Amino acid sequence: MNKEEYFIKQFSNSKFIGDDGAVVGSHVYSMDAFFENIHFKTKWFTLKQIAYKSMIVNISDAIAMNAIPKYALLSVAIPVTYSKKELKELSSGFKKAAKEFGIEIIGGDTISNNKLDISITIISKTKSPILRSTAKKDDLFCYTGTLGTCKKDLEKLFKGKKISKNSKFIKPKLNPEFFYESSKYVTSALDISDGLFFELERVSKASNIGFDFFKHISEDIGSSGEEYEILFSFNKKHLKKIEKIAKKHKVKLNIFAKAVKGKYEAKVKNHHF
Repeated sequence: MNKEEYFIKQFSNSKFIGDDGAVVGSHVYSMDAFFENIHFKTKWFTLKQIAYKSMIVNISDAIAMNAIPKYALLSVAIPVTYSKKELKELSSGFKKAAKEFGIEIIGGDTISNNKLDISITIISKTKSPILRSTAKKDDLFCYTGTLGTCKKDLEKLFKGKKISKNSKFIKPKLNPEFFYESSKYVTSALDISDGLFFELERVSKASNIGFDFFKHISEDIGSSGEEYEILFSFNKKHLKKIEKIAKKHKVKLNIFAKAVKGKYEAKVKNHHF
């Protein structure tokens, strides 16, 4: 049993639950947890990298919903052993991400703990939110960039090997300019945090569709999480326009399936509790 999914269903009567963030009026509220020994190990990252990634993975949710992040609230459980130097390094990662995306950190909470746990709420603004539930039959499905490297790098880390500091597992690469410009042609979207196959299952449930795959996707690619590329759908009549925008922003597109009647279920093991 997927306990995470079961727990979320206990609140399914809320009209705001079901996407990467909750759309309330013209605002989108998204929150992500980034906990030591669950999402990362401190021997894998510098403190600056940890703080930076914890912000980026949440900003990714806002972008996938066609929302511009404006404010952040930080909740940080900090080991009592951290020195002033370490606290300064941690804070520099939050500030780096906030500066890159024009976000103001407006508050939050800090507590002492025996490990580093971070929860971040991002408040964004949007005029036209994009949801998981609005894909249409015959839409084409596409994901940006390249998938699979994060899974490979995570496996290396578990084996005690080193990975490049430019790895997407350490520093996710977002493409906000491409997606904001393409958004008027997009019918549904979400970021790939848990792996392509699981994200497709979410879209399938939300939009009541299945998929006709015209490109083979291996398990290594489809089950690679923490990629933070964008999975989105669009009407085929807009293909040339989206390809032109992608070329302009140097974003790789992978069009791999068409929406059909039916449902889709991921056949790989779910990594959630």
